[in-house]
Amino acid sequence: MLTWHEKAACRDCDTDLFFPISMQGAGRRQADEAKAVCSMCSVREQCADWAVDTAQQYGIWGGMDEAELAQATRTASRSRLQRRPAQ
Repeated sequence: MLTWHEKAACRDCDTDLFFPISMQGAGRRQADEAKAVCSMCSVREQCADWAVDTAQQYGIWGGMDEAELAQATRTASRSRLQRRPAQ
């Protein structure tokens, strides 16, 4: 059985595409190109979940850039804390 990584639309792409050196100018265009690959991916949600669960800080994962990942990770952390039983 294939893992989600093996089903990813980016599996044959140069990984550099998903790690722009900035989010301005050419870097922003590169991030947009990476997000376009993600937008067609059948495992985008699994990729995003993995990135949030493992607190990825760099790159484009599941169609999210670094700022979006940071926000999603903070939101997920708050949700986990709220679900934790009181002691």
